[in-house]
Amino acid sequence: MTNLLPHPEQVTRAGARGPVAVALLAALALGGCASSADFPTGAIAITLKPGDTGTCITAPCQVSLVMPPGQGSYEVTGNQVRVGTYPAGQTVHLGGYYESQKFVIVGAKVAPAYVYVPNQR
Repeated sequence: MTNLLPHPEQVTRAGARGPVAVALLAALALGGCASSADFPTGAIAITLKPGDTGTCITAPCQVSLVMPPGQGSYEVTGNQVRVGTYPAGQTVHLGGYYESQKFVIVGAKVAPAYVYVPNQR
């Protein structure tokens, strides 16, 4: 299970109504404003940088990741499963995903990247 914040639509679907829903949505929005990361959106494909939280409109979502600068390569995991090893400083294609993912660049001192993928199965 990943540590992802719920999408605002899921908050209202969960039963929060009126002032409670507004407060929850405002908290999510303010939390996003306090972050320095980007919030990219893609229809079929998305490119993330470390620290990004992105949303893909369709599944499967083709995910690319901008690797941090450096020498050599880094291992990337998605939801704690090894995705592969990729060269530092490159934008790499991680594959197509049907489920939301938390991507960690192992050994790099950078924040994880998250992508929300709608459940369309």
